[in-house]
Order: sequence, then structure tokens, then C-alpha cells
Amino acid sequence: MDGDYGGSCGGCSEDMTVEFGYEPHVLAVDDNLIDRTLVEKLLKNSSCKVTTAENGLRALEFLGLGSDQRNSLEGTVSKVNLVITDYCMPGMTGYELLKKIKESSVLKEVPVVIMSSENIPTRINQCLEEGAQMFMLKPLKQSDVKQLKRHLMKYRS
Repeated sequence: MDGDYGGSCGGCSEDMTVEFGYEPHVLAVDDNLIDRTLVEKLLKNSSCKVTTAENGLRALEFLGLGSDQRNSLEGTVSKVNLVITDYCMPGMTGYELLKKIKESSVLKEVPVVIMSSENIPTRINQCLEEGAQMFMLKPLKQSDVKQLKRHLMKYRS
């Protein structure tokens, strides 16, 4: 599965499906396989459909914002209800991915959560000012995913 931004769908437990009336779709972006797998598992435990991407460029391709897809998404509905991304990644940082998403007329309303193992206040503030919904410290725990539920409820595709 590494390198496949197609990801896989999570199972459906009662609590999230009943709460939302649908299975929320989360795009999880992290260059570290272990961290990406952990986030995927936590989200699936909360009945989310999860697609994974190992870097920002793959995430943009999945979202329809790749360099060869610049306008293909305009006027359509987002594929995901939430994007959760690592901050430090090679090629494109989570902050740069956040900016690209917020520049898109179709995706700008999709909540973006930034994760980092480093607690750097200036970085956190920069991401929140650019439109990130939340900034979470890694490693994520199941209690962190519960916080995400509130943001999933605010945005439905």
C-alpha cells in the first residue's frame, strides 16, 4: 500500500455512522509509513473512510489539484471531508499543502488539520492563520481523533 494514494476503506462502527449518517472520508498525508499507518488505524477505529498519501504532491493529485489537473475539479464537490497532514515532509510541507487547498475554490471549505512532532509556537500560529482547523502533536492518540469528529460534523461533501 505504500505509495498508493488510493488507500483503503475503513470498517464502519456504529457510533460515527449513526452520528453523521454517513462514513466521513479523511485524506491522511504523512511521509513516514509508521505515522501514516497509525493515523489510518485510529481514523478507521472511529469509522472513517481513509485514503492515504505519502506526500503533498500525491495528496494534490488525489484531490484533483495536480499540475495536470489544475481546473478539472472546479465546480465539483470535494472527495474528502477532512485532510490531516504532517507538517514536515520532503518536496512539499504540510503548510504548503494547506495553502494549496485553501486557494482552491472547491476545497477551501474542507477542514485541514496539521500534525507535527515538534511543538513550535510560531509554526503552529502560521498554520492556524493560513486556515488550518487544528494543529495536533504527534503521535496521535484515539482521544485526538475524537476531537476531529467535531470538525468532520461541520463539513460534509
